[in-house]
Amino acid sequence: MTALTEKTAIVTGAGTGIGKSVATALLKAGWNTVFCGRRKQVLDAAIAEAGKTDAKALAVACDISKAGQVDDLFETVAAAFGRVDLLFNNAGMSYKSTPIDEIPVEVWNDIVGVNLTGSFLCARAAFGAMRRQKPMGGRIINNGSVSAYAPRPGSVPYTATKHAITGLTKTLALDGRPYDIACGQIDIGNALTDMAQAMTVGVPQANGSIAAEAVMDVQRVADAVVHMASLPLDANVLFMTVMATKMPFVGRG
Repeated sequence: MTALTEKTAIVTGAGTGIGKSVATALLKAGWNTVFCGRRKQVLDAAIAEAGKTDAKALAVACDISKAGQVDDLFETVAAAFGRVDLLFNNAGMSYKSTPIDEIPVEVWNDIVGVNLTGSFLCARAAFGAMRRQKPMGGRIINNGSVSAYAPRPGSVPYTATKHAITGLTKTLALDGRPYDIACGQIDIGNALTDMAQAMTVGVPQANGSIAAEAVMDVQRVADAVVHMASLPLDANVLFMTVMATKMPFVGRG
Protein backbone atom coordinates (compact mmCIF):
# COMPACT_ATOMS: atom_id res chain seq x y z
CA MET A 1 0.00 0.00 0.00
CA THR A 2 1.38 3.38 -0.96
CA ALA A 3 0.69 6.70 0.72
CA LEU A 4 -1.74 7.53 -2.07
CA THR A 5 -4.03 4.62 -1.18
CA GLU A 6 -4.65 6.35 2.14
CA LYS A 7 -6.21 9.29 0.32
CA THR A 8 -9.96 9.50 -0.21
CA ALA A 9 -11.87 10.99 -3.13
CA ILE A 10 -15.59 11.66 -3.47
CA VAL A 11 -17.09 11.83 -6.97
CA THR A 12 -20.68 12.98 -7.40
CA GLY A 13 -22.72 11.74 -10.33
CA ALA A 14 -20.43 8.71 -10.40
CA GLY A 15 -22.88 6.15 -11.75
CA THR A 16 -22.65 7.12 -15.40
CA GLY A 17 -20.82 9.29 -17.92
CA ILE A 18 -18.01 11.59 -16.88
CA GLY A 19 -18.44 10.86 -13.17
CA LYS A 20 -18.17 7.12 -13.68
CA SER A 21 -15.05 7.49 -15.84
CA VAL A 22 -13.36 9.82 -13.36
CA ALA A 23 -14.26 7.75 -10.30
CA THR A 24 -12.96 4.61 -12.00
CA ALA A 25 -9.73 6.35 -13.03
CA LEU A 26 -9.13 7.66 -9.49
CA LEU A 27 -9.78 4.21 -8.05
CA LYS A 28 -7.30 2.62 -10.44
CA ALA A 29 -4.78 5.38 -9.64
CA GLY A 30 -4.87 4.34 -5.97
CA TRP A 31 -7.45 6.66 -4.44
CA ASN A 32 -10.03 5.24 -2.07
CA THR A 33 -13.04 6.43 -4.03
CA VAL A 34 -16.62 7.14 -2.99
CA PHE A 35 -19.02 6.72 -5.90
CA CYS A 36 -21.93 9.06 -5.14
CA GLY A 37 -25.22 9.26 -7.05
CA ARG A 38 -28.96 8.92 -6.64
CA ARG A 39 -29.23 5.24 -7.65
CA LYS A 40 -27.35 2.77 -5.47
CA GLN A 41 -27.66 -0.10 -7.95
CA VAL A 42 -26.09 1.97 -10.73
CA LEU A 43 -23.20 2.91 -8.44
CA ASP A 44 -22.67 -0.71 -7.44
CA ALA A 45 -22.58 -1.68 -11.13
CA ALA A 46 -19.98 1.03 -11.87
CA ILE A 47 -17.77 -0.25 -9.06
CA ALA A 48 -18.14 -3.84 -10.25
CA GLU A 49 -17.19 -2.78 -13.77
CA ALA A 50 -14.05 -1.07 -12.46
CA GLY A 51 -12.75 -4.48 -11.37
CA LYS A 52 -10.32 -5.40 -8.62
CA THR A 53 -8.10 -2.58 -7.33
CA ASP A 54 -5.78 -2.06 -4.38
CA ALA A 55 -7.76 0.99 -3.31
CA LYS A 56 -11.24 0.71 -1.82
CA ALA A 57 -14.51 1.76 -3.47
CA LEU A 58 -17.70 2.71 -1.66
CA ALA A 59 -21.12 3.39 -3.20
CA VAL A 60 -23.27 5.97 -1.38
CA ALA A 61 -26.71 6.98 -2.63
CA CYS A 62 -27.30 10.71 -2.23
CA ASP A 63 -29.41 13.46 -3.78
CA ILE A 64 -26.91 16.31 -3.61
CA SER A 65 -29.66 18.94 -3.83
CA LYS A 66 -30.78 17.89 -0.33
CA ALA A 67 -28.66 19.33 2.49
CA GLY A 68 -29.46 16.52 4.93
CA GLN A 69 -28.43 13.83 2.46
CA VAL A 70 -25.15 15.62 1.75
CA ASP A 71 -24.42 15.78 5.48
CA ASP A 72 -25.16 12.06 5.74
CA LEU A 73 -22.82 11.38 2.79
CA PHE A 74 -19.88 13.10 4.43
CA GLU A 75 -20.58 11.42 7.78
CA THR A 76 -20.54 8.06 6.01
CA VAL A 77 -17.24 8.88 4.33
CA ALA A 78 -15.69 10.05 7.60
CA ALA A 79 -16.73 6.81 9.29
CA ALA A 80 -15.40 4.67 6.43
CA PHE A 81 -12.13 6.45 5.62
CA GLY A 82 -11.50 9.08 8.28
CA ARG A 83 -10.85 12.00 5.93
CA VAL A 84 -11.64 13.66 2.58
CA ASP A 85 -8.75 14.59 0.29
CA LEU A 86 -10.61 15.25 -2.96
CA LEU A 87 -14.10 16.22 -4.06
CA PHE A 88 -14.95 16.10 -7.75
CA ASN A 89 -18.12 18.18 -7.90
CA ASN A 90 -19.47 16.59 -11.06
CA ALA A 91 -23.19 15.81 -10.76
CA GLY A 92 -25.35 17.92 -13.05
CA MET A 93 -28.35 18.00 -15.31
CA SER A 94 -29.46 19.88 -18.42
CA TYR A 95 -32.60 20.40 -20.51
CA LYS A 96 -33.46 20.36 -24.19
CA SER A 97 -32.78 23.51 -26.22
CA THR A 98 -35.68 25.83 -25.36
CA PRO A 99 -36.33 29.61 -25.47
CA ILE A 100 -36.44 31.11 -21.98
CA ASP A 101 -40.15 31.93 -22.09
CA GLU A 102 -40.97 28.27 -22.72
CA ILE A 103 -38.82 26.87 -19.91
CA PRO A 104 -40.98 25.75 -16.96
CA VAL A 105 -40.01 27.34 -13.66
CA GLU A 106 -39.84 23.83 -12.20
CA VAL A 107 -37.12 22.93 -14.71
CA TRP A 108 -35.12 26.03 -13.73
CA ASN A 109 -35.45 25.13 -10.04
CA ASP A 110 -34.40 21.52 -10.64
CA ILE A 111 -31.30 22.46 -12.65
CA VAL A 112 -30.24 25.16 -10.19
CA GLY A 113 -30.89 22.71 -7.35
CA VAL A 114 -28.51 20.09 -8.72
CA ASN A 115 -25.92 22.06 -10.67
CA LEU A 116 -25.48 25.00 -8.32
CA THR A 117 -27.02 24.30 -4.92
CA GLY A 118 -25.79 20.71 -5.02
CA SER A 119 -22.26 21.85 -5.85
CA PHE A 120 -22.44 24.41 -3.04
CA LEU A 121 -23.64 21.85 -0.51
CA CYS A 122 -20.95 19.33 -1.41
CA ALA A 123 -18.21 21.98 -1.49
CA ARG A 124 -19.44 23.32 1.85
CA ALA A 125 -19.24 19.88 3.47
CA ALA A 126 -15.88 19.06 1.87
CA PHE A 127 -14.39 22.43 2.86
CA GLY A 128 -15.47 21.88 6.45
CA ALA A 129 -14.00 18.40 6.56
CA MET A 130 -10.73 19.47 4.94
CA ARG A 131 -10.40 22.48 7.22
CA ARG A 132 -10.78 20.43 10.41
CA GLN A 133 -9.02 17.15 9.60
CA LYS A 134 -5.41 16.42 10.46
CA PRO A 135 -3.35 16.84 8.43
CA MET A 136 -5.44 19.76 7.23
CA GLY A 137 -6.23 20.42 3.57
CA GLY A 138 -7.52 18.87 0.38
CA ARG A 139 -8.67 19.69 -3.13
CA ILE A 140 -12.04 20.50 -4.70
CA ILE A 141 -12.43 20.18 -8.48
CA ASN A 142 -15.61 21.60 -9.96
CA ASN A 143 -17.03 20.38 -13.27
CA GLY A 144 -17.71 23.59 -15.19
CA SER A 145 -18.27 23.19 -18.93
CA VAL A 146 -17.37 25.21 -21.97
CA SER A 147 -20.84 26.61 -21.27
CA ALA A 148 -19.17 28.46 -18.40
CA TYR A 149 -17.70 30.67 -21.16
CA ALA A 150 -20.05 30.42 -24.13
CA PRO A 151 -23.69 29.27 -24.25
CA ARG A 152 -25.42 26.94 -26.62
CA PRO A 153 -28.72 28.16 -28.07
CA GLY A 154 -31.68 27.78 -25.72
CA SER A 155 -29.66 26.77 -22.66
CA VAL A 156 -30.47 29.45 -20.07
CA PRO A 157 -30.70 27.24 -16.93
CA TYR A 158 -27.65 25.12 -17.68
CA THR A 159 -25.46 28.01 -18.85
CA ALA A 160 -26.43 30.24 -15.93
CA THR A 161 -25.48 27.55 -13.42
CA LYS A 162 -22.16 26.83 -15.14
CA HIS A 163 -21.25 30.53 -15.12
CA ALA A 164 -22.04 30.47 -11.40
CA ILE A 165 -19.76 27.47 -10.87
CA THR A 166 -16.88 29.63 -12.09
CA GLY A 167 -17.64 32.10 -9.31
CA LEU A 168 -17.76 29.27 -6.80
CA THR A 169 -14.38 28.00 -8.00
CA LYS A 170 -12.67 31.38 -7.76
CA THR A 171 -14.02 32.11 -4.29
CA LEU A 172 -13.12 28.68 -2.92
CA ALA A 173 -9.62 29.02 -4.38
CA LEU A 174 -9.29 32.26 -2.42
CA ASP A 175 -10.99 31.19 0.80
CA GLY A 176 -9.13 27.88 0.91
CA ARG A 177 -5.67 29.41 1.11
CA PRO A 178 -5.37 29.54 4.92
CA TYR A 179 -6.43 25.89 5.18
CA ASP A 180 -4.37 24.29 2.38
CA ILE A 181 -7.54 23.72 0.37
CA ALA A 182 -6.98 24.05 -3.39
CA CYS A 183 -9.89 24.52 -5.77
CA GLY A 184 -9.87 24.24 -9.54
CA GLN A 185 -12.31 23.77 -12.39
CA ILE A 186 -12.35 21.53 -15.44
CA ASP A 187 -14.36 22.83 -18.39
CA ILE A 188 -15.35 20.00 -20.71
CA GLY A 189 -16.44 20.17 -24.31
CA ASN A 190 -18.11 17.26 -26.14
CA ALA A 191 -16.89 14.27 -24.17
CA LEU A 192 -18.66 11.26 -25.65
CA THR A 193 -21.05 9.89 -23.04
CA ASP A 194 -24.60 8.57 -23.38
CA MET A 195 -25.86 12.09 -22.69
CA ALA A 196 -23.67 13.49 -25.49
CA GLN A 197 -24.64 10.99 -28.18
CA ALA A 198 -26.85 13.64 -29.78
CA MET A 199 -23.70 15.60 -30.67
CA THR A 200 -22.79 12.94 -33.21
CA VAL A 201 -26.18 13.25 -34.95
CA GLY A 202 -26.98 16.95 -34.86
CA VAL A 203 -27.52 19.73 -32.32
CA PRO A 204 -28.63 23.39 -32.67
CA GLN A 205 -25.95 25.86 -33.76
CA ALA A 206 -25.69 29.62 -33.23
CA ASN A 207 -26.68 30.31 -36.85
CA GLY A 208 -29.92 28.39 -36.46
CA SER A 209 -28.78 25.25 -38.26
CA ILE A 210 -28.55 21.71 -36.93
CA ALA A 211 -25.15 20.07 -37.26
CA ALA A 212 -23.18 17.12 -35.97
CA GLU A 213 -20.16 18.02 -33.85
CA ALA A 214 -16.80 16.44 -33.16
CA VAL A 215 -16.51 14.51 -29.89
CA MET A 216 -13.69 13.03 -27.81
CA ASP A 217 -13.21 9.94 -25.67
CA VAL A 218 -14.44 10.57 -22.11
CA GLN A 219 -11.24 8.92 -20.85
CA ARG A 220 -9.41 12.12 -21.78
CA VAL A 221 -11.47 13.91 -19.12
CA ALA A 222 -10.72 11.22 -16.54
CA ASP A 223 -6.99 11.49 -17.27
CA ALA A 224 -7.12 15.26 -16.84
CA VAL A 225 -8.92 15.10 -13.49
CA VAL A 226 -6.46 12.49 -12.19
CA HIS A 227 -3.63 14.84 -13.19
CA MET A 228 -5.23 17.79 -11.39
CA ALA A 229 -5.84 15.63 -8.33
CA SER A 230 -2.26 14.31 -8.25
CA LEU A 231 -0.63 17.71 -7.75
CA PRO A 232 0.74 18.63 -4.31
CA LEU A 233 -1.43 21.14 -2.50
CA ASP A 234 1.05 23.95 -3.09
CA ALA A 235 0.15 23.76 -6.81
CA ASN A 236 -3.26 24.15 -8.45
CA VAL A 237 -4.78 23.98 -11.90
CA LEU A 238 -7.26 26.82 -11.49
CA PHE A 239 -8.96 26.28 -14.87
CA MET A 240 -8.47 23.60 -17.48
CA THR A 241 -10.42 23.23 -20.72
CA VAL A 242 -10.52 19.74 -22.24
CA MET A 243 -12.46 19.66 -25.48
CA ALA A 244 -12.86 17.86 -28.76
CA THR A 245 -10.29 19.57 -30.97
CA LYS A 246 -12.68 20.23 -33.85
CA MET A 247 -15.83 21.16 -31.93
CA PRO A 248 -17.38 24.58 -32.72
CA PHE A 249 -16.23 26.57 -29.71
CA VAL A 250 -13.18 28.65 -30.54
CA GLY A 251 -13.74 31.57 -32.92
CA ARG A 252 -16.72 31.23 -35.26
CA GLY A 253 -16.89 27.45 -35.07
